[in-house]
Amino acid sequence: MDLNLNRADYLQVGVTSQKTMKLLPASKHRATQKVVVGDHDGIVMCFGMKKGEAVTVFKTLPGQKIARLELGGVLNTPQEKIFIAAGSEIRGFTKRGKQFLSFETNLTESIKAMHISGSDLFLSASYIYNHYCDCKDQHYYLSGDKINDIICLPVERLLREVPVLACQDRVLRVLQGSDVTYEIEVPGPPTVLALQNGNGGDSGEDLLFGTSDGKLGLIQITTSKPIHKWEIRNEKKRGGILCVDSFDIVGDGVKDLLVGRDDGMVEVYSFDNANEPVLRFDHTLSESVTSIQGGCVGKDGYDEIVVSTYSGWITGLTTEPVHKESGPGEEIKFNQEMQNKISSLRSELEQLQYKVLQEREKYQQSSQSSKAKSAVPSFSVNDKFTLNKDDASYSLILEVQTAIDNVLIQSDVPIDLLDVDKNSAVVSFSSCDSESNDNFLLATYRCQANTTRLELKIRSIEGQYGTLQAYVTPRIQPKTCQVRQYHIKPLSLHQRTHVIDHDRPMNTLTLTGQFSFSELHSWVVFCMPEVPEKPPAGECVTFYFQNTFLDTQLESTYRKGEGVFKSDNISTISILKDVLSKEATKRKINLNISYEINEVSVKHTLKLIHPKLEYQLLLAKKVQLIDALKELQVHEGNTNFLIPEYRSILEEADHLQEEYKKQPAHLERLYGMITDLFIDKFKFKGTNVKTKVPLLLEILDSYDQNALIAFFEAA
Repeated sequence: MDLNLNRADYLQVGVTSQKTMKLLPASKHRATQKVVVGDHDGIVMCFGMKKGEAVTVFKTLPGQKIARLELGGVLNTPQEKIFIAAGSEIRGFTKRGKQFLSFETNLTESIKAMHISGSDLFLSASYIYNHYCDCKDQHYYLSGDKINDIICLPVERLLREVPVLACQDRVLRVLQGSDVTYEIEVPGPPTVLALQNGNGGDSGEDLLFGTSDGKLGLIQITTSKPIHKWEIRNEKKRGGILCVDSFDIVGDGVKDLLVGRDDGMVEVYSFDNANEPVLRFDHTLSESVTSIQGGCVGKDGYDEIVVSTYSGWITGLTTEPVHKESGPGEEIKFNQEMQNKISSLRSELEQLQYKVLQEREKYQQSSQSSKAKSAVPSFSVNDKFTLNKDDASYSLILEVQTAIDNVLIQSDVPIDLLDVDKNSAVVSFSSCDSESNDNFLLATYRCQANTTRLELKIRSIEGQYGTLQAYVTPRIQPKTCQVRQYHIKPLSLHQRTHVIDHDRPMNTLTLTGQFSFSELHSWVVFCMPEVPEKPPAGECVTFYFQNTFLDTQLESTYRKGEGVFKSDNISTISILKDVLSKEATKRKINLNISYEINEVSVKHTLKLIHPKLEYQLLLAKKVQLIDALKELQVHEGNTNFLIPEYRSILEEADHLQEEYKKQPAHLERLYGMITDLFIDKFKFKGTNVKTKVPLLLEILDSYDQNALIAFFEAA
C-alpha cells in the first residue's frame, strides 16, 4: 500500500526550538485536534482548523524564549495540560489558556530539556539534571558533557522512575535517584529521545534515540543492562534527527515511526514482520523540522503528520486528497469554500501591504529624527558546525528565519571548500594575501531567492589552527549582517570515541609542571574537538580520540600537574607538543616535556595511509586516461578493440570524474601527511631532514610501499 500525503501550510509563528509543538488529545476518535506551539518570542499559541482557516483558541503575551513544550496531567488520564520551559522558569496552562503554574527553578543555566510524568518534573540545563516532585527538589546530577534531551520510562507501567539523559559525548545515561545505573554508548551524539509507540513498547522499556549525524536506534532499558534492538545507519547522508513520534499514519493498526531532520526531511518508517523499520515515505521541506506529531488537524477523519519548522511554519502532511475537477475544455470548478478562502486571503494580503507601508514610513521617520538610535533589524541564525566521520570533513549549516542574500566565508587557516549536492548557491572566490593579513580564504555564496538554509563542507589540515568566520546577510532592509565564528582546532580531524586498540605501537608525550587540572583541561579543549568546556568531575580524566581521515588514535589522560598523551601517529604527538608548549609559554607556566618514540609506529602509520594513497593514485591515473580513450572511441566508432580495464574506465568515466572533482587536493593532502610524518620522525631525534623532502616526493611520484618504508628507515 502506497502512502500519499498532501502538504497543507496552516500558519506561521515566530522562530521555534526543538520539541515545542504538540497536538492536544482529541475529544473522540479521529476528531480534529488543537495544535499548541511555543516560539522564541515567548508566545504560546493554541489553534484549531475550521473550514480551512486557523482559528486561535488562546495566545499568551510575549516573554522569554520558549525552549521546550510538553503535555502533562494526572497519570492514566488524557494529557492536556500544557507546560513550557522558558529561561529557568516552568509555566503551566490549561487547554483553554488559563495559567495555573509558575515555578521558578532558580537554575543557574537556562532549561534545555524537560519531561513531565504526573506530578514529577524532570529538567536539564546544559550540564545539570534536576528532578522535582510537586515542585519540590528530589534528585540532582551533574553530567560530564552537555545534556541534549531527557526522558523518563513510563512510571505507570514500570512502577519505578527511570530517567534517561542523552549526552553529547555519545552516551545515554540511565539514572536511579541521583546516581547513574549504567551508561549506553550510541553511534553518534544523541539529540532526541522518545518512548517507542509513545508508551515504551511491549515491555514499557523500549527507548528510541536519534543522533546529530542522522542515525536512529531502539534500545530496551532493562534494570541491569541495555538490549540493542535495531539501528538505522544514515546511508543516504541525510540531516541530524531533531524530533521523533509514533503514530499509525499508514492505517494498518501498527504505529509507524515519524522522524524530522535538520535538513528538512520528514520520514515515515513502518515495521515489518521481524519488527525492523522500513522507510515508507519521505518528504523534503526547505528548513529544519523542529517538532513532529501524528494526529488529525485539518479535517475530521483524515490522519496527518503535523510538523513545525525552524522559522515557525506549522505544516500538515495529510491523507486528505486534493480535489481538482478539470477536464478537456472544461473550466475548473471552484466550490464556495475555495472562493471564500481566496477572498479572505486577498483581504489579508491588502491588510499586510498597508501594514508594511505604515511600518516603513514609521521606520524612515524614526531613523531621520535627530534622537534616532541605530534601528538595525535583528534576525535569528541557527548554525551547526560538525565533523563528519565518513569523509573527514566539517559540515557548516546556516539557517536563517528569512531568505539569505549572501554568505561570506573568511578563514585565517588553509582550508578546502568541498562541493555539496544540496547547495544551489553560486560561489565566487576572492584572491587573498595570506602573508600580510592572514587571509587564506575569502569566498562568497550568493543564494537563490527563498533560500533560508545553506550547507557548506570544509576540510582542514591538522596542525594548522585558527578561526573560520561566516558573515550572514539576509534579504531584509536595511541591509544588516551577523558574524559567526568557528574554531578550527590543531587536531581538527579527531573525533571522540569510546574504545581504542591498546595493542597498537604507541608514542608517548608526558607533560609535568605547576599547572592545575582545569588549566590542562582548557589546553585539551583548545587542541581537540568534542571535549566539554567544563572540567569533568574527579581528579583525573581519560579521553579517547580517533583520526577520521587516517584512523590513527589518541589517548589523553591528565590530572593536576601531569598530562600523558599516547598516539600511534608521531605527527599527532608533534602537533600536541608544539601547541601545548606554546600555550604554556603564553601563560608563563614552566613545562617539563618528555617523550618516548616507538619506531614501529611510523611503519604502522604508513600502512594505514597505503590503501588511501594507492586508491587516489589509481583514480588520478584513470582520470588522466579518460580523454585519450574517448578520442580513440570516436576515431574507431566502438570500444571492442580495448582491453576490459580500459572499457570499464570509459563506462565509469562520469562517476570517476565526479569523484575526482569531489576530492580536490586529496592526493596533495596525503603527500603532505607523509612528508610531515618523515620530518616529525627525525625532529624527535634532533635531525633536520627538510633537504631530503624532494627525494621523498620523487619516491611518492613512482609510489611503491616497500620503497617508501625503506626510505623512511634508511634516511
